[in-house]
Amino acid sequence: MAGFGRILAWWRILLVFLIVWLVVLLLSGVRLPNTSPSPELIDRMQKAFKDLQALKQQNAKLKSLVLGAQGSLFEGHQVGSLGRDGENLDQGDGSLAGGRDEPSSGYEITLRKLHRGVMELGFYTNAELKHALKQAKESSSPALVERLSSLQSGVLEHKQSLFKFLSQIMEEDGYAQWREQEAHELSDLVQRRIQYLQNPKDCSRAKKLICNLNKGCGFGCQLHHAVYCFLMAYGTQRTLILKSKGWRYHKNGWEEVFKPLSESCLSPEGDSLANWPGKPDTQVLTLPIIDSLLPPRSQFLPPAVPADLAPRLARIHGQPLAWWVGQFLKYLLRPQPAINELLQSTEKKLGFKGPIVGIHVRRTDKVGTEAAFHPLDEYMPAVSEWFDQQISNGKLIDKRRIFLASDDPKVIVEARSRYPDYEILGDPDIAKTAAIGTRYSDNSLYGIIVDIHFLSRCDFLVCTFSSQVCRVAYEIMQSFHVDASSSFRSLDDIYYYGGQNAHSWRVAQSHYAQKTEEIDLKIGDPVGVAGNHWDGFSRGKNLRTNSQGLFPSFKVEDRVEAVKFPTYPEVPLKVTQNSPSVVES
Repeated sequence: MAGFGRILAWWRILLVFLIVWLVVLLLSGVRLPNTSPSPELIDRMQKAFKDLQALKQQNAKLKSLVLGAQGSLFEGHQVGSLGRDGENLDQGDGSLAGGRDEPSSGYEITLRKLHRGVMELGFYTNAELKHALKQAKESSSPALVERLSSLQSGVLEHKQSLFKFLSQIMEEDGYAQWREQEAHELSDLVQRRIQYLQNPKDCSRAKKLICNLNKGCGFGCQLHHAVYCFLMAYGTQRTLILKSKGWRYHKNGWEEVFKPLSESCLSPEGDSLANWPGKPDTQVLTLPIIDSLLPPRSQFLPPAVPADLAPRLARIHGQPLAWWVGQFLKYLLRPQPAINELLQSTEKKLGFKGPIVGIHVRRTDKVGTEAAFHPLDEYMPAVSEWFDQQISNGKLIDKRRIFLASDDPKVIVEARSRYPDYEILGDPDIAKTAAIGTRYSDNSLYGIIVDIHFLSRCDFLVCTFSSQVCRVAYEIMQSFHVDASSSFRSLDDIYYYGGQNAHSWRVAQSHYAQKTEEIDLKIGDPVGVAGNHWDGFSRGKNLRTNSQGLFPSFKVEDRVEAVKFPTYPEVPLKVTQNSPSVVES
């Protein structure tokens, strides 16, 4: 029966491809009514149809890929397997079996490519139809407006159907238990390695890395600063010592709010002391902030993930870097009893439960400097679409529930007034503490801890990735799910880690510029992606030609940046009955 279920899963994948193809054919077959639309509208529609034909060709290739994998499955051949070491992380051959009870990397990666492809198709068609509708209204073409509005609704319905099929594939392919177990074992392994690193046998002789928590920035930024220090400590096998006395958020330091980083080694003392990078035999090194690192920059900086974990991460997760960062946040943010009580009482007070969407609206000093102003109206369509998708998937929704966090209390009041069909969970008093004048107070600290905690516990996030609070919540979210890499909608940036090393994507499908603002791409070209416009196009630089401009987002793929980190052989890969969960060094 398990084999039949997996064959059925592949037929469902094929059906998804066919539906995508039919949607594209539907769009490319639209005939404009006998009206007099503007030349600009005609040009835009013609451009849309040409690009959608390119999407049709890509989906035909993917369909052929699936048919090939389907054929080998029926022939009884077991295609593809996951090598734990040295595997090609870009494998995406679509093959199903990687063993009797686990999928291949190709199968898992292909499912995520499908999800991303449908999402990008939705962004593209929605943006083009919005522009076309606007121009049709300006051209006073009621018949065309009606036809385009109907098409817009139809495309959204088709997209929901595609996501429903993808969800069913994940439920019926027989690998749910493996995914849960693999995600648990990976997280457990990293947590045990961190605990081993942080609790050396002899603190007086251990190599240490000192990190001053008081970076001159907000709470989310300081958390990322602490993670950066932790990554460097992990990579250099040094126990991290966090200096936090006099911390601007809490004068008595980190350890009164969160559990200490070590149970046995908190002293910064040592026989030799130097500033980074020092020498290999220097016992204690002091690390500067990431912005002040002199070249050559360390290979351990994001977006690097450990090479020994990278094949497993590439198979189980769509954003390995977010998962990797989230593991260090998981260790860092273990609350002291008083904070834990605060979180529990707040959960009860709010009535926090799922299904729920988290919204983070950043205002105050960030708007106009680090980020643009986004009204609440820009957040809500993504919220509505997520709930509609859950209903389409057959999920029971008792209420459309939102957890709303902001540094502006008026946003919560506005949301409750303007969206009565939603249950808005949020505390305007917490938002008030985020004001510039009270930001570095205990109440403000407790408020931001509450906001990040509950944002990370939501099923879906709508926010701006230019905000470090939003990115922190997204990173922590990964530790609560097998793969929540696509459980967000950002109104501005793509996901990134501030101060990260240069990172390039790879061109998966050639592109020839159709407009002056676009650039040419050839398969295999490295591309530095500067941002996704969430309209089917991204902006970036072709590192082969040095040309900068727009290109279709679906034509490039992210790469896993696997770097040789220490493998901590003293820590067993799995906890068994004969091996302790906490390893002593």
